[in-house]
Amino acid sequence: MIDPPKGPDDDPDRQEAIEPHSQAIKARKVPLPAGYRQGVISAITVLLGFSLLFLRYWNFEAEGEWSVASILATLLLAMAIVLQLLALWRSLLPRDDDEPVYQVTLRWFLASIIALIAGVLLAGLIASHVFNI
Repeated sequence: MIDPPKGPDDDPDRQEAIEPHSQAIKARKVPLPAGYRQGVISAITVLLGFSLLFLRYWNFEAEGEWSVASILATLLLAMAIVLQLLALWRSLLPRDDDEPVYQVTLRWFLASIIALIAGVLLAGLIASHVFNI
């Protein structure tokens, strides 16, 4: 009986060389516990809603003149909204169910929180007339 020709996948030496690489890829894919994605999506949407409402108030309803500091606060708030939208988009992707990808999404969300806090604090200081620039 004639054996069929061996392909690259049939070579045991090659399989040993490939297996550690495929095991490393499989080891990196760790699914999240149930509820983690839903929780971060809820948190992002709550902060996104607050950010949009605060930006609306700050830009259209608040009294006072525009200054360099108020423009800076507006830019920080706009940057926070863009980062929140990016984090929301990432969190809705199916690949975000893997822990390493999810951690990157959380870093984007943390960056948006920092920008939001900085923008709101600056807006509060401007509204209380601490900055007159």
